[in-house]
Formats: sequence, C-alpha cells, structure tokens
Amino acid sequence: MAERRKFPSLAGELAAEFAGTMILILFGVGVVAQVAGANIGDHDSIAWAWGLGVTLGVYVAARISGAHLNPAVTVALAAFKEFSWRKVAPYIAAQTAGAFIAALIVRWNYSEILAKVDPGHTIKTQGVFSTLPGNGTLPVGTWGAFRDQVIGTAILLFVIKALTDVRNSPPLANLGPFLIGLLVVAIGMAFGSDAGYAINPARDFGPRLAEFITGYGGAWKDQHGDLYFWVPIVAPLIGGVLGAGLYKLLIGWFLPSDDVEPDVAKPEPEYEAA
Repeated sequence: MAERRKFPSLAGELAAEFAGTMILILFGVGVVAQVAGANIGDHDSIAWAWGLGVTLGVYVAARISGAHLNPAVTVALAAFKEFSWRKVAPYIAAQTAGAFIAALIVRWNYSEILAKVDPGHTIKTQGVFSTLPGNGTLPVGTWGAFRDQVIGTAILLFVIKALTDVRNSPPLANLGPFLIGLLVVAIGMAFGSDAGYAINPARDFGPRLAEFITGYGGAWKDQHGDLYFWVPIVAPLIGGVLGAGLYKLLIGWFLPSDDVEPDVAKPEPEYEAA
C-alpha cells in the first residue's frame, strides 16, 4: 500500500477549508449570476443551489478539516471550547480565500452576460456576488438586515449542533452534510428577504472583494448609499455564538454526558458547514 504524503496537519485542514468553501461559492454565486444575468431560474432555484453547494462543499472537506466553510461556525465552536482558538484566524483566511477565488471564476465566466444586462456594473447586479438589505429592492435598512443575519445564523448554528452532536442521535450513513444542505435551503426559503441570507462572513466578503476589484465600485455600499459590507460579517459572528449557546442551554445541557472529551488540537470529526 502506498504511503500517504506527510504534510503539516494544519496545512491540510486549510487546503480542505479553501476547497470546500470554493465549491460552495461556485454553485451559490453561479446560480445567482444565472438568474440575474440570463433570467434562468428563480428564488427557489437559488435556494436549492446554495443548499446543494453547502452539501457538496461539506463532502469535499469534512474528512480533513471538519468542513466549517464559515467563520461563524469556526468562531462559535472556538467560543465553546470545541475548536482551538489558534486555528481560528487561519481557518477564516482559508475560507475567505476560497470564496474569493470562486467568485472571481464566476465573474470571469459570466462576464459577457453581466456586461450585457448591466454595462456599468451597478447595484442592479451587485447582488450576484454580495448581499444587500432587502435584496436591494425591499424597504429594509442596515439594522433590519443586521437583525436578520443574527437570527438566521443563530438558527443555522443551533440546528447544525443538533445534527452533529453525537449524544443527540445524529443522522447516520454520512447523511449529515445532506441535511445541513437542506437546512440552508430552508433558511433561504424562510429568511431570504431581509438580507439575502448570507449567514457566512466568508461567503459575503470574499465575493464582495472580487466584485470590487473587477469593476463594481459600489461594492461596499448598499442601495441606500450606506456602508454595508460589515453587516454580513459582524452579525453572523454574533448569531453563530448565540445559536450554539442556545443549543447548549436548551438541548445539550439535558443530553447524556459524553465520556470522550473533544481534542481541540485535531480537526472536528463531525460535519460542520454553511
């Protein structure tokens, strides 16, 4: 049997986070580009493609890194001592880089279509890459979007913890990533209006940076002219910790104790994503 190449553990984890997040964004941003640019599909196709992107991204990365694919997941796990704080910044950097590269690929691939429907690269197609309050059209402001992102990410982490807690009858037969993808579909269908359900700082900031350097001069602002880019970063980080904390308070506290203590120096064995 051929011996596996030996690399530093963290390097492999970061490569997996990069690759998994890249897959997620290729499908997620790609479907929005198709709907906005070619009028092929609708809100439901967007929600399903994002959810499938999460599922596939988790399957890509889970064995090596635990497939966080989302700084809100990484920070929430670290906050409750289920992940090492020393890995948080590298994981976030890898996730953001994966999202950035994927968005550049989508931007390049859809360059002709986007130039046709929006020659000035304006707010009209800015939402292909990054989120906006009220999806750029509805009467939602900065703080309404902030509220929405806290709630949406709290739901995300609460249910992820329920699906991956080995004490809580988690899904078997490697179905965890599929159900986490369905969770993202459900959030998109139920909480997609106020702020485009970023629920992931890397998902928003990486593509936002990609659109900015490729001609979208207003990428950092919303349709009201307000500086908005910080909302899908800060609010999900708060919501993620809130959701994980609520799970521990309402469910985890009452489950049977686990005899095995988590080893924070190793990748998480469960599937964590979005």
